[in-house]
Amino acid sequence: MGFVAVLVAALGGFAMGAVWYMTFAKPWMKAAGIPMDANGKPQGNGSPMPFVVSGVAMILVAGMMRHVFATSGIETPVAGFVSGLGVGAFFITPWVAMNYAYAMRPARLTVIDGGYSILGPGIIGLILGLF
Repeated sequence: MGFVAVLVAALGGFAMGAVWYMTFAKPWMKAAGIPMDANGKPQGNGSPMPFVVSGVAMILVAGMMRHVFATSGIETPVAGFVSGLGVGAFFITPWVAMNYAYAMRPARLTVIDGGYSILGPGIIGLILGLF
């Protein structure tokens, strides 16, 4: 049952990312410096690799969160959600901010990606709490 919970939670986190980045697509592409074609679409070959990496990352995050939750006694959806938000706000987002600061990326990119870095684990935690 634990493996299923991790996969469902990872899918939830991935879906949250789809909603988040569809909502913030234009400002994110501008902040990330993605080159656009004449039609306003991102240039490039449309490689599926970012989606593969994202899927694997979601499974790893959900798996580790499940382990931490199990050893910490986090068992309810609300506790899972709040704990997931904490993971995002105090582990993931500061790391992203640090990397972006060294790479001299725009603060707006940190805010957009940081928002997903907080809400994504929140959704993962919520789903893990349901299992």
